[in-house]
Amino acid sequence: MTSPSPISRGTSGAGPVKTTLNAFAQDIEARARELGFCAFGVASAEGDAEREARLDSWLQDGMHGTMGWMEERAHHRRSPQGLWSEARSVIALGMSYAPSHDPLNLADVPDHGRISIYAQGADYHDTVKKALKHLARWIVAEAEKRGLGEAGVKVFTDTAPVMEKPLGAAAGLGWQGKHTNMVSRDHGSWLFLGEIYTTLDLPVSDMGRDRCGSCRACQDVCPTDAFPEPYKLDARRCVSYLTIEHKGPVPEDLREGLGNRIYGCDDCLAVCPWNKFAETAHTMKAFLPRAELTAPPLADLLTLDDAGFRKLFSGSPIKRIGRNRFVRNCLYAAGNSGLRALLEQVDPLLEDADPVVAEAAAWATAKLVD
Repeated sequence: MTSPSPISRGTSGAGPVKTTLNAFAQDIEARARELGFCAFGVASAEGDAEREARLDSWLQDGMHGTMGWMEERAHHRRSPQGLWSEARSVIALGMSYAPSHDPLNLADVPDHGRISIYAQGADYHDTVKKALKHLARWIVAEAEKRGLGEAGVKVFTDTAPVMEKPLGAAAGLGWQGKHTNMVSRDHGSWLFLGEIYTTLDLPVSDMGRDRCGSCRACQDVCPTDAFPEPYKLDARRCVSYLTIEHKGPVPEDLREGLGNRIYGCDDCLAVCPWNKFAETAHTMKAFLPRAELTAPPLADLLTLDDAGFRKLFSGSPIKRIGRNRFVRNCLYAAGNSGLRALLEQVDPLLEDADPVVAEAAAWATAKLVD
């Protein structure tokens, strides 16, 4: 088991109250680990000027692409107290989904699609949120038992206006690497993040220290040059954004860079040297890959109708993008494959009811017959 996060002392309350809160924080961590969280830390819910300025600059540069909700709720996202004024502490947590195989092992297998490791198992939203709610209920009950009064709590994972990675770094889970994702000394780049905002004034953990050094492996491996500089991601060029969030046709100059990636991208995560410390023993069983999603044949995926798509991806985060966007991605992969045999599956899609799918099919056909 990973050693407990360092907790700074003397940062909340005084006398017996401080002692009680320190002990409570340690017990919360122990309970969190019983629930499957392998990383734990506490950050202040107050705003951070540097963190907020980075968000504002990124949004002003338009690097969020069509993810309009990030701009619309930026006032909530800037700080925990901007979302919930009563919050005093942020309990930051991580669950491991470290893979047992090389995420890049399908890079040279063009007739199969590459699905990001995090999406090969159960939907992390459900698994993480369930554990967060369990922990939050326990905190409320224990706070009352210990004479700390009524503890207010709110739980979040991914879908709320929360700066999860900066808060995770502030809470000592790790640091934001040059690829902008969380990096942990113990778990590499393979952590699902979740947060519990609370009215309890818990002692804060030591902030994570950047340990990227001179390494630029994540920058160099990106197939679409999505990093204009270290520590800054232009989502408009990111394969994960293009295959998951982007609804229309992918710009033609970026399609070849998608390769055979049909949902997300692991490249910048997979090459991080810190992954050598990630142990699959910490990987939650729910996140173990489904056999049919580890190396799915493109020929099969291209024939999916809506019902077939929903059946195949039941309980998977992939389900949320819908059949049309997913088949669009598969058509780009088919076009990049150089395999004329896939024309048999591509040709019927030239007449698809969805114009984006039909256009992708025309592009793939042109590439395969060229």
